[in-house]
Amino acid sequence: MATETVLATAVSNGVGKACCKSGPGYATPLAAMSGPPEKLIYVTALYSGTGREQPDYLATVDVDPNSPTYSSVIHRLKMPYIGDELHHTGWNSCSSCHGDPSASRRYLVLPGLISGRIYAIDTMTDPKAPSLYKVVEPKEISEKTGLAFPHTSHCLASGDMLVSCLGDKEGNAKGNGFLLLDSDFNVKSRWDKPGHAPKFGYDFWYQPRFKTMISTSWGAPKAFSKGFNLQHVADGLYGSHLHIYKWPEGEMKQIIDLGNTGLLPLEIRFLHDPSKGTGYVGSALSSNMIRFFRNSDDTWSHEAIEPLKVENWILPEMPGLITDFLISLDDRFFYFVNWLHGDIRQYN
Repeated sequence: MATETVLATAVSNGVGKACCKSGPGYATPLAAMSGPPEKLIYVTALYSGTGREQPDYLATVDVDPNSPTYSSVIHRLKMPYIGDELHHTGWNSCSSCHGDPSASRRYLVLPGLISGRIYAIDTMTDPKAPSLYKVVEPKEISEKTGLAFPHTSHCLASGDMLVSCLGDKEGNAKGNGFLLLDSDFNVKSRWDKPGHAPKFGYDFWYQPRFKTMISTSWGAPKAFSKGFNLQHVADGLYGSHLHIYKWPEGEMKQIIDLGNTGLLPLEIRFLHDPSKGTGYVGSALSSNMIRFFRNSDDTWSHEAIEPLKVENWILPEMPGLITDFLISLDDRFFYFVNWLHGDIRQYN
């Protein structure tokens, strides 16, 4: 296997028909549904576990049906180092900045989970052939914040970027938290207040209308960086919690223990409708989808959605290993992928 594709990100650079006249993106999710289809996507490709000492790269894929190079890789941007292990990607600016006409969706943010580097990729100068703009080095991140193992990035309405970091430089989960970068990828600070770090880190999503951010749990870098070992779950090196933060202050106000129905809660999404205080989390090891919701007293609760049973696997109830999911822009459906079962499921 030459490469492993871990994420595809739809491209919209905040110019032309894909963007309204103010800032990048769209005013509402429903407005985005009426926008034109993407013509390019960017896909991270990595060599971790292949035995090949080559740098990860960002592939540009042509998805325009009217193009002569449709459905093919038209460019590969190699990273300058070996061993990054690119995971999730994000944008420097998105619909959160829609009201800011000075904002531009120009840079794709590529955190290297194992190396600790964060790459800023210029996708605006030549969308078909992106180029490296800047590298945020792990030494600077660690010295200024104590954080390492960057994973998920989200743009903020302020123009800053927030990145979840899954541990300290030694790989301990107790050192995890959130890194704040400014609009030119300079390290500003930690976002979470002292003493308010999550038990474990992974993904996060914020909902300004309810002044809330919720983060999920994977595991300690010193465990997952060596490959998954089920014994490490029993040893307490993996998580099962949701962390409820006060937004934008960075103060944790509640921890939800999902128990055995929510082992390794990874991806999290709020509904797109900002008036709805509810969303979903995919629990990888338990293979449950978890619905979380806001109560009238401003606390949060959850319920597990029963997974489908399967037969003729190595275990009587083989987990599907939910890895990622998305919610349709009209909030009618969610779709999630089961890595082990090899299927994609749609729920109403």
